[in-house]
Amino acid sequence: MKVLCIGEALIDMICTDKGKSLSDGDNFLKKAGGAPTNVAAAIAALGGQAHLAAKVGADPFGRHLVEVMESFGVSTQWVIQDVNHFTTFAFVSLMTNGERDFYFNRGADGQLSIKETEAIRLSDYSIIHFGSATAFLPGPLQETYKALLLEASRQQVFISFDPNYRHLLFQNNTRSFIDQSLDFLQYCHFFKISDEEALLITGKPTLEEAVEFLQQTTRAIFAITIGKDGTMLGINNTVEIIPSIPVKPVDTTGAGDAFVGAVLHQLSDKPLKEILALPVEDWKKVIYNANKAGARTCEYMGAMEAFRHLSGDIFK
Repeated sequence: MKVLCIGEALIDMICTDKGKSLSDGDNFLKKAGGAPTNVAAAIAALGGQAHLAAKVGADPFGRHLVEVMESFGVSTQWVIQDVNHFTTFAFVSLMTNGERDFYFNRGADGQLSIKETEAIRLSDYSIIHFGSATAFLPGPLQETYKALLLEASRQQVFISFDPNYRHLLFQNNTRSFIDQSLDFLQYCHFFKISDEEALLITGKPTLEEAVEFLQQTTRAIFAITIGKDGTMLGINNTVEIIPSIPVKPVDTTGAGDAFVGAVLHQLSDKPLKEILALPVEDWKKVIYNANKAGARTCEYMGAMEAFRHLSGDIFK
């Protein structure tokens, strides 16, 4: 019943001086982050068992990440604190024109090596989740990510994938991100992407054509989030639109990770064959509940703060 989330754990430094660039901003808010880290926290908040495999620095920020995860009940057994590399930072400021001023100061997260994950027994987990765009950047984590994917496939563990595209990380090498994402689609059993990611990865001009491409390219069940309109569920060569619930959004940060966490939590008590045999109606319920988790997350400022308001009651 355990879910293993693999990828980056980092500190988001959010400039609170509205409309100012990073160079002009004076005030920053420290937030624990990283997509797979968020997913693990969401699973635990909903009452599930989540483990995180990541690398942070042996510094105050790395210790903060570990403490935050443990406060949710996430196992940090596989979180390594590296004495040679600092904890990764992502600095973000929202400009008045809606654009983001972004600077990525990469440290320990990219240094997670294959050797450092050899002790992980993937067969101990019902689900392995890969949810980190930074893992597609060059470095040891990139190699580790692919090695764990192949091993999870070999051991027939349910594989979940969320590419989490970040334009500012891949603006000069989008092709690498697309190719690596397409490779992961061949192995995963479930993946979640946004409508923008669907167009990017497939290279199609419309969402309908992107869906058709995905149905022809992968056998995985997939979810394409389409904002307030809900989620497109692709299963058995059919597409269903699963509605969300109305909310007054405060901050959308972490909504996609809450969605994924809710999906995986609902599936985690089932073996692989049973998950793959679930009827469409069951999947529609899973996605609807996940839509609720994502929507509720938008009602609070900051992903981790929002996750503290999640519970298994959301599925009732």
